Amino acid sequence: MTRLLRDPRIATGTIIVAGMLLAALLAPWLAPFDPIAQANVAATRFVAPLATGPDGVLRWLGTDQLGRDILSRLLHGARVSLTVGFLAAFLSAALGTLLGAVAVAGGRFADRVVVGLTDAALALPRLVLLLALVALVPPNAVLIVLVLGFTGWMPVARLARAEMMAVLARPYATAARMTGIGRVRLLVRHVVPNALTPVLIATALAVGNAITLEAGLAFLGLGIPAPAPSWGNMIATGRDALVQAPWVATIPGLAVALAVVGTNLLADGLRDRLDPRVVG
Repeated sequence: MTRLLRDPRIATGTIIVAGMLLAALLAPWLAPFDPIAQANVAATRFVAPLATGPDGVLRWLGTDQLGRDILSRLLHGARVSLTVGFLAAFLSAALGTLLGAVAVAGGRFADRVVVGLTDAALALPRLVLLLALVALVPPNAVLIVLVLGFTGWMPVARLARAEMMAVLARPYATAARMTGIGRVRLLVRHVVPNALTPVLIATALAVGNAITLEAGLAFLGLGIPAPAPSWGNMIATGRDALVQAPWVATIPGLAVALAVVGTNLLADGLRDRLDPRVVG
């Protein structure tokens, strides 16, 4: 672990991601106000960051058009956006790895079925499919996770299949087969564990992608429903006030960007440190 943290990308990405997760976990104690509370809207709306409103209260990140505290909503929104991002990415990784293993272990027929299913799913525009699925059912956090997870497994399945086939061609896998070990046991004990590194890296990248997609769905009104805060619906809330109060949409937008940068730095650093095929 110490060796990994010597890489500045891994260290920076870890600090960003861990800091955001810690802030989300401690949101009920760190948030100075109720994230959905509306007091005197006329007196508290559009207070600028680091300014004191007519009510005499300092607002570190300002307020929105309904007088809600942006810092409190940002912290509570992190719980929703990060949870959706991580769970959707892990669901995609688990499903993709499982299908990749089925393709390798099931023989030529299973391999053709998995490859055909993956290619067919990749041919569908993901954003259009997301919009169609979410529009059919009232959106909630569980639905968003399932939709993002079940529409993002295809790249992981292709990556896992290719990596497992490469592992099967290595000498130690050949030696294991010569001892009479069964194909399933060989896959579980030797192939899958040695093929997980690129899958883990792809999962780290998928977290940022899932956070961005959740924000995009919320911006279109198909994400986590109000008044519960998420970074996406906070951006959507502030789009009509970009000139009058740009901080309402800019601050959660910067949070999304920072989360994506953090996961990408972590994934890039892990790829270079853990993948033996990367030279440098």
